Amino acid sequence: MRYLLVDGQGNFGSVDGDAPAAMRYTEARLATMSADLLGDIEKNTVDFAPNFDGTLKEPLVLPSAVPNLLVNGATGIAVGMATNIAPHNLGEVCEAIAYLISRWDKLDRVSVDDLMKFVKGPDFPTGGVMFRYNEAVEGGDAIRAAYATGRGRVIVQAKAFIEDAERSKSRIIVTELPYQVNKSSLIERIADLVRDGKIEGITDLRDESDRSGMRIIIELSRTVADPKALLGQLYKLTPMQSTFGMINLALVDGEPRMLTLKRMLQLFIEHREVIVRRRSEFDLARAKERAHILEGLLKALANLDEVIRIIRRSADAEAAKETLMKRFKLSEVQTTAILDMPLRRLAKLEREKLEAEYKEKKALIKYLEDLLKDTKKILGVIRDEMLKLKNKFADLRRTQIVESEMKKGEVVTAHDLVESGAAWVTAYEDGTLQRTGEELELLEDKAPTALVHCDMRDNLVAITEVGQAGIIGVHQLADAPMPAPEVVGVPSGQRVIGLFALPMGQSELNGYLFLTTRLGVVKRVTLADLAKAFGTFSVMNVADDDAIIAVHVTQGEGEVLLASARGQMIRFAEEDVRPMGFNAGGVAGIKLVSEDVIVGADVVQPESEVAVITEQGTGKRSALSEFPKQGRAGQGVIGIRIDAGDAVAGVVIAGVKEEVLITTSRGKAKQVKVKLFKSLGRATGGYGVFHVLKNEQVVGLIKPAERISAPEAVEEATGPMQLELVPEEPVKPNKTEKASVKADVKKAPVAKKPAPTQKKPVKTK
Repeated sequence: MRYLLVDGQGNFGSVDGDAPAAMRYTEARLATMSADLLGDIEKNTVDFAPNFDGTLKEPLVLPSAVPNLLVNGATGIAVGMATNIAPHNLGEVCEAIAYLISRWDKLDRVSVDDLMKFVKGPDFPTGGVMFRYNEAVEGGDAIRAAYATGRGRVIVQAKAFIEDAERSKSRIIVTELPYQVNKSSLIERIADLVRDGKIEGITDLRDESDRSGMRIIIELSRTVADPKALLGQLYKLTPMQSTFGMINLALVDGEPRMLTLKRMLQLFIEHREVIVRRRSEFDLARAKERAHILEGLLKALANLDEVIRIIRRSADAEAAKETLMKRFKLSEVQTTAILDMPLRRLAKLEREKLEAEYKEKKALIKYLEDLLKDTKKILGVIRDEMLKLKNKFADLRRTQIVESEMKKGEVVTAHDLVESGAAWVTAYEDGTLQRTGEELELLEDKAPTALVHCDMRDNLVAITEVGQAGIIGVHQLADAPMPAPEVVGVPSGQRVIGLFALPMGQSELNGYLFLTTRLGVVKRVTLADLAKAFGTFSVMNVADDDAIIAVHVTQGEGEVLLASARGQMIRFAEEDVRPMGFNAGGVAGIKLVSEDVIVGADVVQPESEVAVITEQGTGKRSALSEFPKQGRAGQGVIGIRIDAGDAVAGVVIAGVKEEVLITTSRGKAKQVKVKLFKSLGRATGGYGVFHVLKNEQVVGLIKPAERISAPEAVEEATGPMQLELVPEEPVKPNKTEKASVKADVKKAPVAKKPAPTQKKPVKTK
């Protein structure tokens, strides 16, 4: 079902066709939405009739505030007729109902095209891809034909990705299936086609589905030159592409009727109009009854002494009742309530409560009477209820609709359906990844470690502090924060320190990936080698007591700057570091003394300055010309003088108009312009740039990476950059091939990560 009505625990079957367990092994309860199906049933809103044996009474119809017939659909067969109503998205249906109510006086002018601005089409619980146009349907638009006539045939196919694999091979990954397709039977069908020779080029077929989602892997041989053509064969010969026949047949006043979309929505509104009217009549009667009693109680309290005197002088309760009715012109119900009133109601506060309740009931009576007199107000109540229902239960559409008319034989992959759009991807200290929209949003109380500005059609590469990396499509990331191991497959417990957004469709890459570790080890990897990687792989063999602190993209002829915790900085040509393979460990980039460690690195850019900040919030910016070019593995020069007990937290090279992100150990993040850093000489100290609280310190200085549109447009930048990757087989680190590091590199422990804290979204400019 698109929206569950029964919340079950235990085995209730599966998409593989497994039978559910016996009822003694399962238990169930009503889901939250079921309360809206049964809401107000106790208020005489629907008619009841005897059940099959006359022992009980059952409702003839539920008062349902949920348009369940459209939302969850229906399938049935009878004598000479059948129904097959597709599920729909609740949010879209609620919006269409609200629109129809707003045009209730001009109902004849509402067309199916007007309603389809809200109801885009069926929304199946299993997702998949649905094509609007079908050559077999007159007019071509199959969805519109179904909504206009009550009958139609729409084509639904599985959502599949094509990925490059090792040794120039490819694979097809299926993540969603058409509605009501049995996954186990589908896999058997593909295996039969391969065995019979009807499909050639498939070397392996396996099901990797788990609780996180569906995943069918179809490995292709090296001889398959066009994976899209083979995917087209699978669509043609297997249930990966099927036709859903829409038959909107339903009972209207006990008679079967073929219903258009407009008629279905209209009937639901009329049903809700009856429910709201009967509910209001019920509430009005109860409110009048209560107000009548309150009038009697208030009249008694206004004449309390006389009432008490009458009761004390009466021989019995009946005599007192008759005397009170005659004296104050009360009804029998009012008099009974007065005699039953406890003595505590005589207190002043209790009397005020009765007066407040009486005013409330009078206002309710007036509202209900006005409501019942005006049909427009009843429709307004229905509209408000629909919008509340949408806000409460609506979710994103699962089935993607292909709006354009497809050519015969054309194959559409999941990537072809991803719409272009700006997005931000952020990595945090505790190893989580989050994708946000065009406006950057950071989690509160959690320090970011890397940012990248990308497009929804890009591939995302995440690199951890120990040199492991993973690739995933940006559109596959969830909006909610998720652990990096579950998203990109990197090992758990590792921070992500580099993010790259890679435009798809680029097979040749120019440039290098420059990596720097805390112990001053540097390494260069060619992007051509990186282009052969896929899935989860290693980019650097990092020592157990070391960690990568920065990853940058270079063009091969530039310079890099390394900064240590004690303020030493070295500038050297990147050509001093020869390109290495994935299994190498790197070479020394700077000579560290007295247990010093590297805390930042960046690529030298023209017309930029060096901005540095310490753990206590002291910082400055200095001209690049003050940092002389040296050879690799030297001691460097003083970049900033720091006080005792302080240390450099981060460094970036950027223009004064650019923005950087200052992060703290308490998870705070502040975005500031580089011009906020006062321009001072290289060998001087800094001044207060960021105010830190007690037991807090600055932990990093991050510059967000901008998207690279093409390999030839690669620019030097601070922080993670965007590259174009073509997936390939992962290369595991080989300790025997680890490159040696010069003995003068001092080892230092890796800084401990702050404990994860509660996250709360906060918008940042």
